[in-house]
Amino acid sequence: MSAQDLTRRAVLRAGAGAAAVAGSAGLLSGCALGDDEPETKSDKYEGTKSDKNPLGVKEDAPLEIVIFNGGFGEDYAKAHEAMYKETYPKAEIKHSAVVEINKTLQPRFVDGTPPDFINDSGAGQIPLGDLVAQNQLADLTPLLDAPSLDVPGKKVRDTLLPGAVASGTFGEGVYALNYAYSVYGIWYSRKLFADKGWAYPKTWDEHIALCKTIKAAGIAPWTYAGKHPRYFSWAVLSTAIKLGGNSVALAIDNLEPNAWTSDAMKTAADAWYQIVKDKYILEGTPGLDHKQSQAEWCKGKAAMIPNGSWLESEQKDVTPAGFNMSVAPTPSLGAGDKLPFEAIRGTAGEPFIVPAKAKNERGGLEYMRHMLSMKGAKDFTTKVSSLTIVAGSTDGVTLPPGLSSVADALKASGTNGFNWVYPVYYRKLERNLVDAACGDFFSGRTTPDEFLKACQKGADEIAADSSFKKYKRTA
Repeated sequence: MSAQDLTRRAVLRAGAGAAAVAGSAGLLSGCALGDDEPETKSDKYEGTKSDKNPLGVKEDAPLEIVIFNGGFGEDYAKAHEAMYKETYPKAEIKHSAVVEINKTLQPRFVDGTPPDFINDSGAGQIPLGDLVAQNQLADLTPLLDAPSLDVPGKKVRDTLLPGAVASGTFGEGVYALNYAYSVYGIWYSRKLFADKGWAYPKTWDEHIALCKTIKAAGIAPWTYAGKHPRYFSWAVLSTAIKLGGNSVALAIDNLEPNAWTSDAMKTAADAWYQIVKDKYILEGTPGLDHKQSQAEWCKGKAAMIPNGSWLESEQKDVTPAGFNMSVAPTPSLGAGDKLPFEAIRGTAGEPFIVPAKAKNERGGLEYMRHMLSMKGAKDFTTKVSSLTIVAGSTDGVTLPPGLSSVADALKASGTNGFNWVYPVYYRKLERNLVDAACGDFFSGRTTPDEFLKACQKGADEIAADSSFKKYKRTA
């Protein structure tokens, strides 16, 4: 499937969440990020603008790049750096790959010496809203209005999927580039299912029947990232949204009273509680982190796992030959669902930023232009098994099994794609409060009612906390 096959509605929904986020300063442990106003730029790193160099990059200016060393690794960045060096052979590039972006870079933002380009991702990312609120990020509009590197006659912005620019827009400026397009669903091995004669379930009754069959075969039907149990909240929310419609997500995103305890959420939580009661979860899962649970799944110890489309890349070194991983939507609860079985969650993510106080801001923007070229996007997809926001960048690319299933799932979902954005608005709510509630629920320590009340209590705390700026999503 071509990236152009993604529907406008699906991508706009995916990007809507991050469009207005300005964040809360409390997420940075109370540490200010330097002066509110960026320093005046010198001309030390300013070059001569031309058709080849529309952003006026100084061709021999050094460029420092810091990448989050997570599921996508760092090889894709090195390939983009090689492209940049082809264009600017005199430029020296300093490359770093780190896990804790916040701990590593926050001191540099404070003292005004940030790198030129950052992949601000992972559990230890610096909240984008805080960076925007303190004028720490460069506006990407000059990049978006520059000519595409390799698509003649088009500006960079015109080569991107609808919603891609909106996903990094904060107020009047564009301060983040959400480069990857991720799909969230239920992952399984087509080989295992084929060898056992199992069919992926489309209804909840089929799902429970399959769980019984899988358990009888000596395999656990489910595992999940026990130390990051919010991964399983994605399945519960998806089930509820498919049952009750997009209003379920809107209520949660908007911190509405009783949003987490709605009828749709209660029905979904009750359904998922059955896999807890009937012991369909791999024993010891609560003590596993994401890599360990994924490894157990790859070993065939468990049949299904909730996850995002970075999974294939993250597991590439340990996935058995012929495993043929595939993503599928959550099973439908019944005929009364407002969205069909094929509806699946998708969102633009993986933010890349250029600091306002970067020495070589122009170089950071130009590096981003190389990323957003057709060549750069195709290389990313090939290396990390993930779609990008560059339209048509999968044309002619042979996709690995997992990514091929992602493309097929998006095509089948069509205009029924959905998303929620409360983790973008209120990171603490998902990463701390909902995460803890999921840990208790899927470990069997709480009932569905207690689980949802704990989530609602967390949402109510955020709603009542004046230190969090509040946001209203309408679609």
